Amino acid sequence: METMSDKIKVGISIGDVNGIGLEVIIKTLADHKILDYCTPVVYGSTKIASFYRKALSINDFSFNVISHANQANPKRANMINCWEEDVKVEPGVINEIGGKYAFISLDRAVTDLLAGNVDCLVTAPINKHNIQSESFNFPGHTEYIQHRTNSKDSLMFLVSDDIKTGVVTGHIPVGEVAKSITKEAILSKLELMRNSLKTDFWIQKPRIAVLGLNPHAGDNGLIGKEEQEIIHPAIEEAKEKGIFAFGPYPADGFFANGSHLKFDAVLAMYHDQGLIPFKYIAFHNGVNFTAGLPVVRTSPDHGTGYDIAGKNLASESSFREALFTALNIVKRRRELADLTANPLKITKLSKDRD
Repeated sequence: METMSDKIKVGISIGDVNGIGLEVIIKTLADHKILDYCTPVVYGSTKIASFYRKALSINDFSFNVISHANQANPKRANMINCWEEDVKVEPGVINEIGGKYAFISLDRAVTDLLAGNVDCLVTAPINKHNIQSESFNFPGHTEYIQHRTNSKDSLMFLVSDDIKTGVVTGHIPVGEVAKSITKEAILSKLELMRNSLKTDFWIQKPRIAVLGLNPHAGDNGLIGKEEQEIIHPAIEEAKEKGIFAFGPYPADGFFANGSHLKFDAVLAMYHDQGLIPFKYIAFHNGVNFTAGLPVVRTSPDHGTGYDIAGKNLASESSFREALFTALNIVKRRRELADLTANPLKITKLSKDRD
């Protein structure tokens, strides 16, 4: 158990108010054992939280209302009211209200994260369409937070105990994937993945499998040239930089025969190539981690769940895993910083011996 002074303060954005975000948040935080490990600060509205608490028939849980993260009670789940007006909640309905207040929650949470008022961020699912506005013109959370942190690149990294998968291209149309696959892009993602595996997961010499783009990994150029002209050269250059990268492997056979178990992580070329097998293998306990940023952000690996919103059917497993993954990464980064803060000076020994 953490002491009160050591506990990590985790910010939580509520996502689309008409989705399952607040349901999985409340179900997670209703387990008071969570408070042994962190101090939660939820960015949302107590009125909307009360709506879902009643819908879930959870009567022995409530939020401690605060106006600033510094006021968070380490013995309670805390909530900052990011707006005062009444909001009509319509579970399962896709509308502008859901996107508007999802962004308000996210914006306030990220601002506190960048200011150091919270130590990490767990984001509940948004609808990538209705959240779009002049303030949010991004394909998703990953790109928005990368922009807010002024980071050159980031990696959508899906992680679980059984498999870790990253993607070279993320939220872009399939028709744009091939032209977005470059040697430079692959190298950048491989470096981000290697660094994250070492820093965030403490795997000192990670082995990374790289998938091909085309069926049968191009079949020696018969079905496509990208493997020969782009992906294989990128792998070879990565090896020259000390990255243990292997491939390219045909995606279908790679997962079908369990080859992913021989590697610490897998780099897929595009979104569905990596996420479909990941979600099949890590169903209910997968976590989306944005690697390569100076801040720690995770989210559950599911969407808004409009079809089950407000029906007390949503599982909190992935959200809980996202919360604990964020906590563990913060701890590992802190421990690594402590271990490397004052390195011993290397003194060359004289060849002369007494």
